[in-house]
Amino acid sequence: MTHFRFLKIFFFIVFPIFILAQPPKKKLTNLSYQELKEFFKKNEKDENKQLVYANAYLAKANKENNSIQKAAGWYLLSLLCKGDKAIRYLDSTIHYSKNLNDVKYPAYAYSRKAYELKYQSKYKEAIDNFLIAESIARKNNPDFYYDVKYSIAVLRSEELGEINEALKLYKECFNYYKEKNVEDDKYSYNYQDVVFGLADAYKALKQSDSATYYNRLGYNESKLTKDYEYNALFVLNEGANLVEKKIYNTAIDSIKKALPKMILYNNSENILASYYYLGKAYDGLGQKNKAVENFMKVDSIYNKTKRITPEFTSGYLYLISYFKNKKDKENQLKYLSQYMNIDSILQNNYKELTKKLQKEYDTPNLILEKENLIQALTNDKTKSYWGIGLLFLLVIATTSFGFYQYQTKKRQYVQFEKVMHTSTNISEPETIKTGKKEFKTIKSGIENIGINEELVEQILKKLNQFEITKGYLLSNITVQSLSDTFETNSKYVSKVVNTYKEKTFIQYINDLRIEYALQSLKKDPKLQKYTIQALAIEFGFNNAESFSTAFYKKSGIKPVYFIKQLEKLNKT
Repeated sequence: MTHFRFLKIFFFIVFPIFILAQPPKKKLTNLSYQELKEFFKKNEKDENKQLVYANAYLAKANKENNSIQKAAGWYLLSLLCKGDKAIRYLDSTIHYSKNLNDVKYPAYAYSRKAYELKYQSKYKEAIDNFLIAESIARKNNPDFYYDVKYSIAVLRSEELGEINEALKLYKECFNYYKEKNVEDDKYSYNYQDVVFGLADAYKALKQSDSATYYNRLGYNESKLTKDYEYNALFVLNEGANLVEKKIYNTAIDSIKKALPKMILYNNSENILASYYYLGKAYDGLGQKNKAVENFMKVDSIYNKTKRITPEFTSGYLYLISYFKNKKDKENQLKYLSQYMNIDSILQNNYKELTKKLQKEYDTPNLILEKENLIQALTNDKTKSYWGIGLLFLLVIATTSFGFYQYQTKKRQYVQFEKVMHTSTNISEPETIKTGKKEFKTIKSGIENIGINEELVEQILKKLNQFEITKGYLLSNITVQSLSDTFETNSKYVSKVVNTYKEKTFIQYINDLRIEYALQSLKKDPKLQKYTIQALAIEFGFNNAESFSTAFYKKSGIKPVYFIKQLEKLNKT
């Protein structure tokens, strides 16, 4: 009762003073941009007030027609919302700041947009926006450049499972931040982010000693800066590392110390991680019931957040096996269906199943087992002949599909062997000479395209040099940009390529890129580890889809299949 009375006194005395301390609404636009921004920050726990200051900021910018301040105003508004609405505001920030070479914008907007897309599981678009942000920040904002580089590393590590690629990025960031005053607020959080990323990556690669080193480093740093959430995260991560080292009791002790902090800070992703590693630790101790209890909590959190990374999906396999042994078909089907749903989402997002999922539970077997479970449950309840008929149809469909798959794989392999034998060397560009025979060849073509023979020869020489220097690997190359480089008319370049290369300009560029890609993939095993998106960028394409389409058109097979066959050849 006394405590409540004190709160009432505080509310009626202090709150009016606080209200009086705020600037009158009518005069908000008379404040400077810096003052409005400071009021916005001071009211971070009251979004309604923040909205007032953000709108006032934008209104002032619109009134003064100040583009960079308009961009900043839209960015402030984006901080107050999530999802598609935030993305729309961020697009406005990008629109007003795109060509202004500002230190913050549009790099900040592209980075935050990438996070919003990541939360929507649109990983391809997220990566694209992170890469744009990184490219912009590289020019004039090194601090933010490494901040974005770290974000790309997290996405590659946690969402796409590209641990080695992420580790390289984490190391670059670590080398940058360790030269700074990492106890200063400006760098402390980013530095601890990177240290945690290194520890987590080494843990995933099962290099436990390195993981322990960085967990200890991060634990000590977070104690110095009094970052209690990160302090608990390093304890949790070391607990997970101890699970991988099979030191189960100590691991459980560490995880249980960290878990209450994760709950306190409402860190749902690491609450899920805590239960997952507790499940693995109890399984290691042979305590299956406790393992199942924790893996079921993982599923419960996933049902609420709809977010899970490949690292934590094996708990479902444990639950499926557990309930199968218990002959509990209801729960077996429940977790099998959930696992297949997650598998489907991951497949759509990443364009292919992760290696972990492929090894542990092949998709066709999952489908067949699910259908068998559904059939068994139906038979148990109804004893109907319909079930037998459906099973018969399923066998026919599966057999037909299997035969179709066999024929498809056979055709693909024949095409693969053809590519390997017919594309042994990158075709060298033709050397343009000045003898009479060459002039006759050119002249015979000139009569069809109506261009001076000397100009044709110049263009052919420049195309020859263009091929030698691999200029076709530059992204976004067009006939116009190449013509500008050649200092000639785009129509001339297009006609010369059509006549002498016997291709459209796009086919000409794409064929050069794919021929180079084929040879590079055969010669360099490192490239075979790249994602399709990374290969697309490596060979001058803007996205994975255009690369795959061009690759298939040129070679008759998809790049994923080509790489898999190369890997098999390397092993043998």
